[in-house]
Amino acid sequence: MPLKPRADLAPMTPAYETTPLVKPTGFREYDARWLYGPELNLVGVQALGLGLGTYFAERGERRVVVGHDFRSYSLAIKQALVLGMVSAGCEVLDIGLAVTPMAYFAQFDLSAPCVAMVTASHNENGWTGVKMGAAPPLTFGPDEIGRLKEIVLAGEGLARAGGSVTAIEGVAERYIADAAARCRLSRPIRVVCACGNGTAGAFAPEALRRMGAEVIEVDCALDWTFPKYNPNPEDHAMLSAMARAVREHRAELAFGFDGDGDRCGVVDDTGEEIFADKIGLILARDLAPRHPGAKFVVDVKSTGLFTTDPVLKAAGASTVYWKTGHSYIKRKTAEIGALAGFEKSGHLFFNPPFGRGYDDGLVAAAAILTMLDRHPGEKLSDLKKSLPVAYTSLTMSPHCADERKYEVVQRIVADYEAALAGGESILGRKISSVNTVNGARVSLEDGSWVLVRASSNKPELVVVVESVRSEDDMRALFREEAKPRLAREPEVGAYNQEI
Repeated sequence: MPLKPRADLAPMTPAYETTPLVKPTGFREYDARWLYGPELNLVGVQALGLGLGTYFAERGERRVVVGHDFRSYSLAIKQALVLGMVSAGCEVLDIGLAVTPMAYFAQFDLSAPCVAMVTASHNENGWTGVKMGAAPPLTFGPDEIGRLKEIVLAGEGLARAGGSVTAIEGVAERYIADAAARCRLSRPIRVVCACGNGTAGAFAPEALRRMGAEVIEVDCALDWTFPKYNPNPEDHAMLSAMARAVREHRAELAFGFDGDGDRCGVVDDTGEEIFADKIGLILARDLAPRHPGAKFVVDVKSTGLFTTDPVLKAAGASTVYWKTGHSYIKRKTAEIGALAGFEKSGHLFFNPPFGRGYDDGLVAAAAILTMLDRHPGEKLSDLKKSLPVAYTSLTMSPHCADERKYEVVQRIVADYEAALAGGESILGRKISSVNTVNGARVSLEDGSWVLVRASSNKPELVVVVESVRSEDDMRALFREEAKPRLAREPEVGAYNQEI
C-alpha cells in the first residue's frame, strides 16, 4: 500500500525524502499546480504519477504522452511523474522538451489517448504543475481532477505490471511543420516574436519563418531565470517589450507566447496591445461571413461586443459566454460545435478545418497572419479601429488564499445579486444582469460590465472591467466600484497590477 501524501512536511528532514508531500490545494479546477518544495516534493510527484496512471487505467487507457517545459526543475519532476506512471502500468511516450500544444499534437501524431504535460505555464519560477487529458483534444475538468485528487490523497494508486517508457524522436519537427502548414503568406509580413526566454523560444521563431514571415526575435533564447520579465503576454512588462520592438523594427505586429506556448498575445503595428478577446472578435468578423451561422465561445472576461457586433449579427453568428479556463472553453467549443473559442488570457481554440480543437499559440498566430494576408490593404490597427468602441481593462489579480478565494467570491456574487434585486446603480447606471456561471459578471444598462471571479490556478482573484463610454469611465469602474467593493473583504490583498 503506497504511503498517503501529507501536507505538513518540512524540507531538510528525513520524512521529506521518503514521504509524499502533496498539498491538496494544488489540485485546481482543470489542472494541477504547486510551489515546488513547500507544497510538493519529488516523492509527491511520484505519488501523483501513480495516481494518474491508476485513473487512466480506470478509463481503460494506458498509452500516455509526456513532455516538460523549460524550468530548472521540470525535467526532474517529469522523471518522477514518469516513474509513478510506469509503476501504474502506463506505456509512457516521452517527447522531451516541449510546449504544451506540442504534447496535445503528439496525442494525435502518436495515437495516444492520454497526456501529462509538466509545466508551470506562465507562473513565476518556483511553480510547477501538470496539464492532463484522456480524450483528445479535451483536458481534465473538475470531475476528472476531483477523482484524481481522491486517488492521490487517499494513497489509492495501484501498481500494475507492464509499464514502460520510450523516448520519442521527431515530434518537435512534425509539430513545427504542422503549425507552419496552416499559413502560407503570399507576401512577407515582418513579425516580432517574443517568448520571454520561455520554452516557446525553441520552436516559435522557426514555425513563423516557415509560414513566410520575416521574424524579429525578442527574448527567444532559453533562460529559465526569466531575466527580463515573466513569459506572460497579459503582463504589462512583456507587452511593453513587444511594443518597443514593433516600433524599433517597424513590424506589422508582434506575437508574445507564454511560458508553455499555448497562449498568444498580440501588439499591432502602432505598438498598441490588442487583448485576445478583441483579437478573437476581429477573427470572428473575418470568419463569420464565410461561415454563415457560425458559433463562437468566449470566456466571461471577454468583451461584450460579441453580442452586439453588427458584422456577426449580419452573418447570423452566435456567441456563448462561458467559464474562464482553457479546459472549460475547449470543452464548450467542442460540445456545441463552435467554429472557434476565444479566451481573454490568450488561449484561442479552432475546430477543424483550422485546428484540432485545442489551444495552440502558433495555430492562433497562423490564423492571424492568414487573416492579414487576406487583407493586404489593411493593417492590424485598421482592423482594430473598425470594431465598435469598448474600453477593456487589463486582467488584474489581487492576492487571496486558495483556501479562502471561493468563499470570498461567493460573498461578492451574493452582494451583486442583492444589488440587482434592489435596483441599485453603479456609477449612475442600473445593473441589468449578473451572470454567475463563473464568479459575477455584472452588466450595466449601457453595456458596460464588471467581473470578479476566483483564479483557477493561483491564490488570487481576477478583476476585469469594460466601459462602452470612455477610458476614464473604464478606470472609474475599477477604482470607484470593483476595488472598493473587494476592499471590504479582509482576505483580499495586493494586486499584481492595476489600471
